Amino acid sequence: MVAQQDRRTVWQIDPKHTLVEFAVSYLTFTTVKGHFEGVSGTIRGDVEDPARASVEVEIDAASLATREGRRDAHLRSADFLDVERYPTLAFRSTGVEPIDDRRLLVHGELTIRGTTRLVMLDTELKGRARNPQGFEIVGLAARTEIDRRDFGLTWNQSLETGGLLVGEAVAIQLEVQAIRQA
Repeated sequence: MVAQQDRRTVWQIDPKHTLVEFAVSYLTFTTVKGHFEGVSGTIRGDVEDPARASVEVEIDAASLATREGRRDAHLRSADFLDVERYPTLAFRSTGVEPIDDRRLLVHGELTIRGTTRLVMLDTELKGRARNPQGFEIVGLAARTEIDRRDFGLTWNQSLETGGLLVGEAVAIQLEVQAIRQA
């Protein structure tokens, strides 16, 4: 018996037009935002049949940036992402649940610091067109929230005024552009 070939359309994530951002509470009353610059991945599926789609994304952990060098170094250290031991963060979908013509729930496994947990990305199809070079592209936006402690990111400091230096909930937001492959 011959294995059936996967005939789904392949979309390559365009790192120049993709943004992976995070936000976390700092000092209990402000927010620190950052992003990752090293993003790559593949979406397999057709816009017309999103329930059959799959997604694989890899993020270079060392590409983290928050606009403050010392903080970035600390976030890359063993206290947080430990990029020397765990150089990548990864997401692999386990299912796609269409809600309507533009909204999907993408279920999957997020791996941070060698720990994998199930997450759900609330995803919106932003559009589909041809770029100036004539390639077909698709735009997606997604968001989720995780508890960083679930991934072994437990470092913190108690504040004299009460509370913790770094919040536990991390909001993650993605703006993705992908290019259809021939």
